[in-house]
Amino acid sequence: MTAPAPASSVDDDLWSAIGDPTRRRIVDLLLADGGGTASSLSRQLPVTRQAVAKHLDVLDRAGLVRSTTAGREKRCEVDAAQLERAADQLAAVGRTWDRRLQRIKSIAEAIENTQKTDSTRS
Repeated sequence: MTAPAPASSVDDDLWSAIGDPTRRRIVDLLLADGGGTASSLSRQLPVTRQAVAKHLDVLDRAGLVRSTTAGREKRCEVDAAQLERAADQLAAVGRTWDRRLQRIKSIAEAIENTQKTDSTRS
């Protein structure tokens, strides 16, 4: 039996969904227009309506986009709460990397100071 994966504060499905530049552009367009359909979005992108529909499905599964059906039309809009969650996660990742980089800087400065001290003793 394998051990369960450690819990992560970052949702891999969410980041996988918005890791694609076309999907990020779709989210931008939906935010700017207040929503849209695969057809309306495909007119603003260099991809087919079918490709946009597939991208919307990925965003929907990640919870970033909600869709409603009216007749034959499927209208999509960004889920603001999920987008805020994504922004919070990105900020947390940024803070983690800032701390890591600060530690690296501190170590490098300590090594540099030690080398300067050693060279002045010689």
